[in-house]
Amino acid sequence: MPELAPEDSASQAGYIRRFARVIDYIYAHLDEAPDLNTLAEVAALSPWHWHRIWQAVYGESVVGTVKRLWLQRAAADLTHSDQPLEAIWPRAGYASLAAFSRAFRDAYGLPPAEYRKTGSHTRFTQPAARTGDFAMRTVEIHQLEPAALAVIPHQGSYMEIGRAFETLFGTLAARDLLRPGLCMKGLFYSDPTSVPEADLRSAAGILLPDPAFPVAPPLERAFLRGGDYAVLRHKGPYSDMRAAYDWLYGEWLVQSSREAADAPVFEDYLNNPREVAPTELLTDICLPLK
Repeated sequence: MPELAPEDSASQAGYIRRFARVIDYIYAHLDEAPDLNTLAEVAALSPWHWHRIWQAVYGESVVGTVKRLWLQRAAADLTHSDQPLEAIWPRAGYASLAAFSRAFRDAYGLPPAEYRKTGSHTRFTQPAARTGDFAMRTVEIHQLEPAALAVIPHQGSYMEIGRAFETLFGTLAARDLLRPGLCMKGLFYSDPTSVPEADLRSAAGILLPDPAFPVAPPLERAFLRGGDYAVLRHKGPYSDMRAAYDWLYGEWLVQSSREAADAPVFEDYLNNPREVAPTELLTDICLPLK
């Protein structure tokens, strides 16, 4: 790969920093409708052109990004809280429950109330008598080779690791490093049942496609251990995955003959939320084993 001239490298770094500020601003003001002029000021770019650059880099408009994040948050609220629909749909940016329900159904395949009751998270709440058979059918043991990654670190709620993935994606696009077949992975270093949410550590990354792939700030290097992993494939929205984790740890692992290794769990993302509906997302949850 040819080396960048210093001025080209500096220009790319500038765009990466600017878009990272926009991503941080969006997450910090997610309850507000996006104002393109304000975001242009945050990016310190021309209001006439910055959004066209963003859309070329990310493949969607800022408005599309915010609406996607609003629906993801609504799905998480439906799955992990007892909030009534009346408290959820206004935060998703819709003027009425009917409009929210249509948009949610288009994205997630079910209306909000039915999703809360029968979403893909419920497939891991099987009756106890069937748990053993269910485990044998859904968990596979894979022996993986050690691997090097380029990552963007994240601290805070695991539900907000998407912020790090947006920065990762924007960094790779700005450096012309996006290529077909890149393997996206999320590494989760902390135990969310014992570590305060604000202190949770994770990272959004890609598997390095070759040793010469450049890793420069804000990218960092990380490594996955080789060895046995219990792999549970999850189909559906990322917001549904907590139930899958609870089942993997609380049902499958304790009934298996295996023990978890002293290494982080990671997620292998098999498709892209920008390209498929949330109901079609495929994720392998990979638990390291001794």
